[in-house]
Amino acid sequence: MSKDWRVNEEIRAKEVRLVDEEGQQLGIVPVREAQETAQNRGFDLVEIAPSANPPVCRLMDYGKHKFEQSKREKEARKKQKVISIKEVKMRPNIDEHDFQTKTKNARKFLNSGDKVKFTIMFRGRQITHPEIGKQISEKFAEQLSDISSVEKPPKVEGRNMVMILVPKQDNVSKEAE
Repeated sequence: MSKDWRVNEEIRAKEVRLVDEEGQQLGIVPVREAQETAQNRGFDLVEIAPSANPPVCRLMDYGKHKFEQSKREKEARKKQKVISIKEVKMRPNIDEHDFQTKTKNARKFLNSGDKVKFTIMFRGRQITHPEIGKQISEKFAEQLSDISSVEKPPKVEGRNMVMILVPKQDNVSKEAE
């Protein structure tokens, strides 16, 4: 928001409503007088409401204001959680041990707070038996039902069957603590 504010000589209005550094209104004054006031007090004249009639300008240390704003934005970025999607791929004729290994990997992803995209890839004539893929998807979801829920049920997309699992909220909060 502060990126499009006009400062000092950039202000093009003839007169402005001036607000001092404590928030006290000093009235409507010509822009030259406002700039002199700002300079005498050691502040910048910043146009904070350009659409008002007359525009509202405030006396502030603009450099300090920009620094504090960037610091707040940086802090907000630090606190936000980025959820990524991890993918687990299988084929319809997967062996039991391989299935358990893939399930264990998916469990790790879900515990760390990521979504899991479960994909069964069909080859050749395997696509004529989507029920096998559906059974494997249901078994996979059942194995992980204690820590996840199905966001998108299994659906055939081209030669793949895709299902998306998301971690349960109570599980993620325990992991964060």
